[in-house]
Amino acid sequence: MPTNLSGILLPVTTPFMADESIDLRGLAENIEKWNATGITGYVILGSTGERVNLDEPEYVRVIETARRAVPKEFAFIAGVGQQSTRGTVSEIEVAARAGAEAVLVITPHYYRAAISQDVLFSHYTAVADASSIPIILYSMPDLTGIKIEPETAARLSAHKNIIGIKDSSNDVAKLAETVRLVPADFAVMIGNGTVFCEALQAGARAGILAVGCVAPQSCIAIYSAVQAGDIGRAAGLQEVLTPLARAVTKTYGIGGLKVALEMNGYVGGAVRAPLQRPTEEARNEIAGLLRAATEAMLVDQGTAVA
Repeated sequence: MPTNLSGILLPVTTPFMADESIDLRGLAENIEKWNATGITGYVILGSTGERVNLDEPEYVRVIETARRAVPKEFAFIAGVGQQSTRGTVSEIEVAARAGAEAVLVITPHYYRAAISQDVLFSHYTAVADASSIPIILYSMPDLTGIKIEPETAARLSAHKNIIGIKDSSNDVAKLAETVRLVPADFAVMIGNGTVFCEALQAGARAGILAVGCVAPQSCIAIYSAVQAGDIGRAAGLQEVLTPLARAVTKTYGIGGLKVALEMNGYVGGAVRAPLQRPTEEARNEIAGLLRAATEAMLVDQGTAVA
């Protein structure tokens, strides 16, 4: 079982060289820096990690490299999910052999009209039955057009090998309903940094946040403030985090996140075509949002010390 499905987990990027080959050294260097930030775990090769742009040998090399760089006390999760149940089961075993202790399984979506909630239930049940490691449901409707509804998550939460869900929508009401319906030991996690504070108040146990890669301290501070019942402090930090989270996900995508990483001293690197890095104008916007988040943290820390 993952050591910790609470706090802040990072869905990390996969750095590429200018020729789009994988920068494994850069990946390891980034992880070594993140290890010291106070986060609790990692998701390797989720949506942010450009899994869909890697072949299987590359997939294995990235997981193995990350596994060596991540201490055992951190949760270590790999993204998986093919369009067929059979393919997903096979991919999970590849991830498990490479060192994953759990997998984040995205919904099948290519034949979207055929993917009903009953189909999702059957798919995830079969996957969980066959998997040698625990699985986490992954609902990412912005990319797939498919949602895992609260009632479906609740049905699946009864399976002993399904331990949680990452909900990357901004539908806090549905997330709260999921929290209400599932057992207390089932980890409901938010994957959308724009509603992190609200999701925590609705009962989310953790955040798997792309924005956490560039603003881990802000995300940790919001989490800690909500845990302490200081909602005013958490909401103030969230107000500054939201535009940054939106910029490095929906607005400018993975290219924007990699540029932000470089601005903060991490290895960003290229994205694989057809993805693109942002324009100079977008870079300037991202830089301003990063400064605002940093300044907000300095103010917050000063207040906390005072």
